[in-house]
Amino acid sequence: MNPRTQKALIAGPAGAIECALDRPVGEQAPKGLALICHPNPTQGGTMDNKVVQTLARAFVELGLRTVRFNFRGIGKSEGGWDEGRGEIDDALAVLQALREPGESLVLAGFSFGGYVASQAALRLPEEQRAQRLVLVGPATSRFDTAAVPADTLVIHGEQDDVVPLSSVLDWARPQSLPITVVPGVGHFFHGQLPLLKSIVLRAWSA
Repeated sequence: MNPRTQKALIAGPAGAIECALDRPVGEQAPKGLALICHPNPTQGGTMDNKVVQTLARAFVELGLRTVRFNFRGIGKSEGGWDEGRGEIDDALAVLQALREPGESLVLAGFSFGGYVASQAALRLPEEQRAQRLVLVGPATSRFDTAAVPADTLVIHGEQDDVVPLSSVLDWARPQSLPITVVPGVGHFFHGQLPLLKSIVLRAWSA
C-alpha cells in the first residue's frame, strides 16, 4: 500500500495469518481500528486487491488504524479454503490479536469479504460490537450474508456482473436498508476507485 505499511504474522485457527497494518499519518492517536476482508480467495482475492486497498486508504484518511489480512491458504497465511466458515474465524482471530481493549471498530469487506464481515459482526459480544460496517459489492448471491445494522454503508455497482444488483436489493429489502448504487460501474470498480473512496469519506463526514 505504501512504504509505511507494516507486515505481521499472527496466530490463527488454521495456522499463521498474514496481516498488513497502516496507521494515520502524523502524531495524532488513531480514532479506532478498521478491519477489511478481501474477496473470494478461490478466485484470486487477496488483501492487496485494489478495492480493499482503496478502503484502507479511506479509513487511514479518516484517522483509523487499518488492518488487511490474507485468509487461510493465501500468501503467507497457512491452512486451506474452508468455504467461508473458517474464514470468519480468521477475521475474528485477527481482531482478537490486534484490537486494543475498548478500541472502536469498523468492519469492512469487499465481495466475499462483505459476507465474512457481516457474519463476524454477529459473533462479536455486545461490548465489542463494531461501530459501523462498510460492505462493497457484498456477495449476497453466493454466500449467506447476514442482516446488518441500519447505519451500514453498502456500495454496489449498477453493472456488477459477479453479484447482480438485484441480489443485493433482495437481501436489503427485508431490512429496509438503503444501498448506494454507483451508475455504470462493475464489480471491481475499474476506473472508479477514487469515487469509491470519496463515497466512504462523505459517509463519515455526513
